[in-house]
Amino acid sequence: MDFNSAKELINQQEPTFLERAKHGYICPACGQGQKNGNGITRATGRPQLWHCIDCKRERSVTGLYAIYSGIPDDRDHFPEIVRRAADYYGITLDPDRPRGATAREDFADMTGYQNQPKNERTAAPAPAESEQGYTLYYRECADRLRQTDYYKRRGLSLETCTRYNVGFDPAWKHPNAPQQAPATPRLIIPISPDSYLARDTRAEIPAAQDEYKKSKCKNPDRKRVSWTFNADCLRSAGKPVFVVEGELDALSIVEAGGEAVAIGSTAYIKRFVTELEAEPPARPLLIALDDDSAGVKAARELEAALKRLGITCYRYNPAQGYKDANEMLIADPERLKANVAKASSLLERLQELEAAERREAYMQNSAASHLQAFIDGITDSVNTPYIPTGFPKLDGILEGGLYEGLYICGAISSLGKTTLVVQIADQIAQAGTDVLYFSLEMARSEIMAKSISRHTLQEITQNGGDVRNAKTTRGITTGKRYQNYSKTELELIKAAISRYSSYAEHIFITEGVGDIGAAQVRETVEEHISVTGRTPVVVIDYLQILAPYNDRATDKQNTDKAVLELKRISRDYKTPVIAISSFNRENYTTSVSMQAFKESGAVEYSADTLIGLQLAGAGVTGFDANEAKRKDPREVELVILKNRNGKTGDKLEYSYYPMFNLFVEQ
Repeated sequence: MDFNSAKELINQQEPTFLERAKHGYICPACGQGQKNGNGITRATGRPQLWHCIDCKRERSVTGLYAIYSGIPDDRDHFPEIVRRAADYYGITLDPDRPRGATAREDFADMTGYQNQPKNERTAAPAPAESEQGYTLYYRECADRLRQTDYYKRRGLSLETCTRYNVGFDPAWKHPNAPQQAPATPRLIIPISPDSYLARDTRAEIPAAQDEYKKSKCKNPDRKRVSWTFNADCLRSAGKPVFVVEGELDALSIVEAGGEAVAIGSTAYIKRFVTELEAEPPARPLLIALDDDSAGVKAARELEAALKRLGITCYRYNPAQGYKDANEMLIADPERLKANVAKASSLLERLQELEAAERREAYMQNSAASHLQAFIDGITDSVNTPYIPTGFPKLDGILEGGLYEGLYICGAISSLGKTTLVVQIADQIAQAGTDVLYFSLEMARSEIMAKSISRHTLQEITQNGGDVRNAKTTRGITTGKRYQNYSKTELELIKAAISRYSSYAEHIFITEGVGDIGAAQVRETVEEHISVTGRTPVVVIDYLQILAPYNDRATDKQNTDKAVLELKRISRDYKTPVIAISSFNRENYTTSVSMQAFKESGAVEYSADTLIGLQLAGAGVTGFDANEAKRKDPREVELVILKNRNGKTGDKLEYSYYPMFNLFVEQ
């Protein structure tokens, strides 16, 4: 690809060479995004630039790569920046990319040739037929292999080179080089019928040409080719395959008695992973990239990517103490052979250990493995077998009260479901058990006022007094009314607050408006246990307005996910979780049923207990919901729709005083 096209293509990429921040990437200039997570992101209206809110600068991907690589971001160094960035993104750059004013001058600088005619290019070795690719060229080069001793200097035998059709071209030129550019002798290593590596075989390479000593070429008739050397070995079963960077490293592993593929460059990792995702290997892989900082980092990335795909892989480098396998083959071939031979036995032992661990982990699922814990659980439950709700008849139906599990209470709007659950939470707290109350709609003050309002009426009914002095929620929270209250009313409020304060230390109310999800609920439960040493009952008010786990998911999908997560919380912490659920308007005049929870299938199937509230008489011919609501107190029925470990269908009657937030069991 020519220089300008490569530059444009690079600047269309994301700067994946940078570390990820929560949002965007960490700025290589100032570190923005390291602490608060708000890294550099695409500039508004200028998608090829990246904006840093701290630096106040917009930079292209090439500019960011310059900072990342420590290369001066100026005109003289710009060709080097593009070259190195192109290598990172796997872009094959033409060798005549400009270092000075023009591509012609750049190539003249590189080769020492002057006054070359402009726009004169040699053609790539032309295949006899497009389908054959470079097959005929490979054959010609293979016939000339004995004309060089380069492969011997690299520790390779004629047999290994012949096996992989390695050849020699004494006068190789890059397909896009100027016509009069000098040729160089090259070892030709076929990668595929349409791609190969040309390796300069000169013992001494001029400094200006050193960076071009390795060139990859592809058939111009092919839009995309493979750069994975010896990929065919992955398709058949056999001994493990080493994954290395360079083609000479792969040949060195083969020379040492192993099997290997070369990915060509750490920049080709994503392409290699994509190939394996399309056609998984038939053998385990041993990752053995170069022993330098780039190779070590790339090895970790490759291992993580392969494991995400479920591909068996391990990191094992037989060239320990050397940069790569070819360097070790030249210096210490016998040790490399020993290390390669050792790999199979080490892998076999490792797989045996993993199989034993998997078997042990699987056997932990047997009932026998959990029998003692089951017996211990029965013993432990003697002290805290259940948590009473404070309503005797409801506790009777629930076999004593609330157990570990998910309880969902549903009703139509304004029927008192929140009021009932707040009263249950208070009654649990009065008995000394902590309650975590997640109020996702009402303010903390409203929840507290509901309780104090209820206590004003209870004080009167239990100790005598005028019911007209009892206070509503608004009557508790509106401060300007207090100046008009009588001494009796003020004393009543004071007594109600005193009663509330006697157990308020066990009530923990968390406010939220669309910003609390199941994950935050779990975190709060963990923190509560860590700080207090006590496991709380959890209340969610209410289910449908928990923060969605995925903004793109439907309401039903988000509710289903929330229900499953709440169920896990109850199981993991062995505590009751009570969630309030709304019904749709179709249930205003009909009797409550499981159908009312159909908005979320997970509610019906995952909840341990489903409780529905309805106005007495709902579903009966001639029932008038508005008339029923006008009654004071309202007659409300509690129906057990599902009880995983007990009876279902039971119905309890309550008197509900909506003005004073009180339920009385009949």
